[in-house]
Amino acid sequence: MEPNGRVVEETEKPEDRPSDPDASSLPLRSKESNAKVARILDACKWRDISILRTLATSEGGLVSDEVRRQAWPLLLGYIDHHSEEKEFLKDWRTLPKHRDEDQVRLDVDRSFIYYPNDQSSEDLDRRKEELSDLITEVLRSQPYLCYFQGYHDICQVFLLVLEPRSRAAAVARLSTLRIRDFMLPTLAPALTQLRLIPVILDAVDPKLCAHLSLTQPFFALSGTLTMYAHDIQEYGEIARLFDVLLAREAVFSVYMFAQIVLQRSDELFETPADEPEMLHSILSKLPKPLDIEELIANTVYLFEKHPPERLRTWWSVSSSSVLKTARWPEQTKDQSLEEGEMYFKKQVKELQWAEQRERVLKVVWKYRRPAGTIGVAVLVGVLSFYLRRGSGPSGLFGAFWRQWTGYKGH
Repeated sequence: MEPNGRVVEETEKPEDRPSDPDASSLPLRSKESNAKVARILDACKWRDISILRTLATSEGGLVSDEVRRQAWPLLLGYIDHHSEEKEFLKDWRTLPKHRDEDQVRLDVDRSFIYYPNDQSSEDLDRRKEELSDLITEVLRSQPYLCYFQGYHDICQVFLLVLEPRSRAAAVARLSTLRIRDFMLPTLAPALTQLRLIPVILDAVDPKLCAHLSLTQPFFALSGTLTMYAHDIQEYGEIARLFDVLLAREAVFSVYMFAQIVLQRSDELFETPADEPEMLHSILSKLPKPLDIEELIANTVYLFEKHPPERLRTWWSVSSSSVLKTARWPEQTKDQSLEEGEMYFKKQVKELQWAEQRERVLKVVWKYRRPAGTIGVAVLVGVLSFYLRRGSGPSGLFGAFWRQWTGYKGH
């Protein structure tokens, strides 16, 4: 056992073993924490995911990286994870290059800024190579996924916590089944998530919601997009936060940012409502210090008091969004990567339809006439039906339609 309480397996090579980036962040093994570790390991042994989720959410989370290495794969839903790990033992380097690999390299070069803080420049260079390989392996194995800036922040945490053989399989399931909305060709589904924040605020504090009515919720993009890994600088805190984000529903991250806003209400009311740029600047940075345990407990209460189904705009969220395909923690347990890809393709079709519908509305607005308002409404409805079918109108009308709007079909 190492001085920080970490048990070293005799068969584990030192160079392959994830180091604890900030050993001081790990709690001392008191009787209480030892008892909790025993309960977590017992839940892992018996694959009791319900108890594991409860323990991951409770104060202190999963306690240490040693425990997380067993628990995170289970929370991500691969019970028999050895079979999925084998899929990622194939030589990914022989797969075709992913279109976003150049951007991956640029972002990886900017990684490991805050942690680990006890390694040499040679060690950090090795970490960056490992991070680049991890991201590239996942993207080449799921080539339909689109990389986004900040994805490397998430993968960095997984690299530091998990063993090498588990990393790619874990990140693949996370990407496909939990944060898929952020890996589509556009950020539209991510923005749909952000627009739930004002709705949550309105349900709890209408006065605060009105105060922020001129401020778009884009201030939450960095936090929700990267599971807060881009904004939280302490390794112990982000690892703890990942415990609960992996244990809870996909939408829990959105509720968490709403709770952060609610906790800053006094500060926000000090800035005039007609200064949205200033309010955006305040909200785009997480408050310091940030009590992670208090935030988690308050978010759990907020979620239970105002569940998604009671939000007035919840109906508008796509049924293929991770907010709904991972609405209940049990859902992702039985989902496969193939199902994630199926949902991805459905979302892409929806985005294409929405883009074409927007083009229709712009054209119709351009050629609108007062007397033809009803006819225009009917026209838009008919065209929307054709667009949903994915084929567009046919015949002479179809030829005119495609020339008019530039529509080429899906």
